[in-house]
Amino acid sequence: MKIIVDAMSGDNAPQAMVNGALLAAKEIDADIILVGRGEDILQVMQQQGITTLPKGVAISNATQVVDMCDSATSVLKEYPDSSMVRGLKLLAEGEGDAFVSAGNTGALLTAATLTVKRIKGIRRAALAPVLPSTSGGVVLIDCGANAECNTEYLTQFAFMGSYFAKKELGIESPRVGLLNNGTEPTKGTELQKQTYEILKKAGDEGKLNFVGNVEARGVPNGEVDVVVADGFAGNVLLKSIEGVAIFMSGELKSIFKKNLITKIAALMVGSGIKNMKKKMDYNEIGGTMLLGISKPVIKAHGSSSDYAFRSAILQAARAVKSGICEDIAGNIDDIKAAVQ
Repeated sequence: MKIIVDAMSGDNAPQAMVNGALLAAKEIDADIILVGRGEDILQVMQQQGITTLPKGVAISNATQVVDMCDSATSVLKEYPDSSMVRGLKLLAEGEGDAFVSAGNTGALLTAATLTVKRIKGIRRAALAPVLPSTSGGVVLIDCGANAECNTEYLTQFAFMGSYFAKKELGIESPRVGLLNNGTEPTKGTELQKQTYEILKKAGDEGKLNFVGNVEARGVPNGEVDVVVADGFAGNVLLKSIEGVAIFMSGELKSIFKKNLITKIAALMVGSGIKNMKKKMDYNEIGGTMLLGISKPVIKAHGSSSDYAFRSAILQAARAVKSGICEDIAGNIDDIKAAVQ
């Protein structure tokens, strides 16, 4: 297995990307190809006391870097020798099995779609992060790649999300819910109402474990294993959950620092608080998979630390081993038939 890494994209590049790759290389049985400016990559290694490339780690030189502010549609034309584009081309040419980048989300989605290509029959690739929930985790699809959707897109998201939850979360029959402003079948816009009917039919036919509409509050409460949404609503949900997590963390810290008694209480429940923070920490998950692309492409958080980027690489390795892309491609007839 070979994991291709965009070493130059992200707020903390190349330090976090190179160091994260070195951490991952110690944990997985895979070769890692670092794509980017060779001198910069080697300099980061030298800062760690590494004078020669570790076994299984290689460098593919790329002279350009895609900035977070660059137009997504111009990346292939204006930055053909960027670490992102060159890495994706290596993936498309079979030089690796998965690609990881912390770069511009729009640019990554566009470049992956045009170079690595979507799975034949899939209309749109979607971002599918795993969010914390009381049941262990929930796949949100989409969370920003497709702001405007139709029933076909949402139906395909439901199937892809279900296959992904089965592989990533180990759930035999993932419960799929449609994000809505109420649980009744008549709730939502025409898009939600029509999609509901399509997914219900797929559920009745045993092709999907569709459990109906789900409200935003039901997502972290473990009511579903997969929540289907257009990119706009999904992104609002994602950012809301992130904001609440930050708020609650700050409030707990303030409460436990209030006086001596609360500080003692903090020591008594310390392990529980650490477990909660770990569950909500994106550093543990690392990245978000672009479901629908023909080979695993992982979008790491733009401000990834060494450890977070390491986690994204481990996620890429799991995606390769799970065969999720092949699984989606192998079930494309069922996916297409659901909206016909």
